[in-house]
Order: sequence, then C-alpha cells, then structure tokens
Amino acid sequence: MDRAAKQESIAELSGVFKTSNVVVVAHYSGLTVAQMQTLRQQMKQAGAKVKVAKNRLAKIALKDTDAASIAPLLKGPTVLAYSGDPIAAPKVAIDFAKANEQFVILGGSMGKTALDPNGVKALASLPSLDELRGKIVGLLVAPATKIAQLSNAPAAKVARVVQAYASKGAAA
Repeated sequence: MDRAAKQESIAELSGVFKTSNVVVVAHYSGLTVAQMQTLRQQMKQAGAKVKVAKNRLAKIALKDTDAASIAPLLKGPTVLAYSGDPIAAPKVAIDFAKANEQFVILGGSMGKTALDPNGVKALASLPSLDELRGKIVGLLVAPATKIAQLSNAPAAKVARVVQAYASKGAAA
C-alpha cells in the first residue's frame, strides 16, 4: 500500500468512526469468502456495513473520535461492523456469531461508551427503532379501540337480553 492509499484509507475510516453511532469489533479468522459475503449481505439488509481494515491504520483513524476506546481490541484479524442505528450492527453481528463459531465478537463502542462482548449482546437484545415505533403506535391506538368496544358492549348486551326474552316468550 503506498502512502497516498494509506492516507485515503485513514480518512475514510476516520469518517466512519465519526458518523457511526455504534462500532462492533470481531475476529473473523477461519471464515470462508462465502461466509463473509453472507455477513456483508445481512449487514446491508439491516442498514449496517462491514469493513476489514489494517489495524494500524484503524488505530490512527480512531484518534480524536468518540470510538477511540476500541483501539485495544484491534489485534489480529479484525473486522469492523458499524451503523447509524445503534441496534442494527450489534444485532446482525450477534446472530452471525451464533451461526458461525469462527466469528468472535471482541467488543465495540456506542458513542463514547466502550462495550465488552456482553454489552454488545445487551444492545442486540433491544428492540429496533421500527419495533419501538410500532409499539408506540399500538399504545396510541389501543385506548380508542377499547373505548369503541366499551361503547358497543352495553348495546349488544341489551340486544341479547331482548332476544332472550323474545325467544322465551315465543317458546311459551
């Protein structure tokens, strides 16, 4: 890699670290090319990205960023998974690690907060932004539905009582 390419790579990584809300670091040694492509596709579908970068260049790019706490994790064959959504990258990384033993999550960062592997798992277990929006809409709609059911219930009960008296009178 020549000097200009290194500078370009450092600038690109620095931009990634500054704009991403979450970065997950994992070891990927032993994964096949097909498995890495599967990981990339799953990340892309979730709105996240995966990058394999030279550790030395990544450490240089980490300086003066919120994700600087992940620098000690950059040893050996590491892959960086990152996303703007704080849930997307950890969720896909944890699911992929469950399916592939060679993919080992080392930790990560969310803003200035350093995450250990358990922190990444905890982040992955949270509902996504879309799921939270759905729950809020459900909570807002539920009272209106219950009010409609309650207002219709007395009329239905009266109709059943009248029907019961009518059928009782017809049977007599």
